[in-house]
Amino acid sequence: MSRQSLMTIWEVGKMFSIRVPATTANVGPGFDSLGMALSIYNEIEVEEIEKGLEIEVRGLGRDKLASNEDNLIYRSMEKTFKKIGQYPRGLRIRQYNGIPISRGLGSSAACIVGGIMAANALKDSPLSREEILQLAVEIEGHPDNVTPALFGGLVVSASHKDKVQYIKFPINNSLKFIVAIPQVELSTRRSRGVLPKAIPFEDAVFNVGKASLLVAALISGDLEKIAYGLQDRLHQPYRIQLMPSLEKIFQEAEKQDLNQLFLSGAGPSLVYLTWDGGNEEKEKNFYDLLGKMPENWDIQILRGDNKGARFK
Repeated sequence: MSRQSLMTIWEVGKMFSIRVPATTANVGPGFDSLGMALSIYNEIEVEEIEKGLEIEVRGLGRDKLASNEDNLIYRSMEKTFKKIGQYPRGLRIRQYNGIPISRGLGSSAACIVGGIMAANALKDSPLSREEILQLAVEIEGHPDNVTPALFGGLVVSASHKDKVQYIKFPINNSLKFIVAIPQVELSTRRSRGVLPKAIPFEDAVFNVGKASLLVAALISGDLEKIAYGLQDRLHQPYRIQLMPSLEKIFQEAEKQDLNQLFLSGAGPSLVYLTWDGGNEEKEKNFYDLLGKMPENWDIQILRGDNKGARFK
């Protein structure tokens, strides 16, 4: 069936604005399974027009993002229209990026989730949130970013028989995410390319224990245990080798007992996870450590976002 024959005449001028949070995934030992939503955002405004496609991109990385049919928001909308079985006459998309691209903070997940939600809303929301999630995972390839981007909070997720199973918990309001963003991009594809095909049994056991402890600490509020649960042997040791400064930072952090540090997503951004009333001296030591590196680092102190993607 052709796109033209599927087209429905919707009310021209229908418009929606959506806000989607950044995410940090692979948190410590939680490779491809643990993610949290953070308080920086992409904002998307979508309007049906008489015909054609108009895309305006503003904010971070705007010169590197497509403003045509290759735009990720548009491509996500197209897949949604195909699933629903109906298309608009034309589209106007305004995209404002507050999330840095290719920095391990879920910029692509935010675009995918926002695009699907916008397309669904234009067709009076026939897809449930669960169906939106499944479609987002199909596009993104894994659930650890898109799930917290959609639902907010701390999310543990896993795919089972082609369906995502997840549990969401609220992020403790006292947690502070000190995010260090280098002015260097690192693609997820390159970061995945350095991962080994197999790991030693003892490394798998190590990560199971650490991930279990980390989730328990975050859920229970026993924040002092977080430092003991963030160590990883599955992905961080391999990915930090892609950027010499990262390897040096982790080596020095271990010497200084800065154990609340982890690589955000596939990197290269870093997160130092602390809380109100935590160890301010260690926070200062982290800043000092970054200052010794050759890159420029944008430091943002963020909070968890427990709402996820929502209409403005």
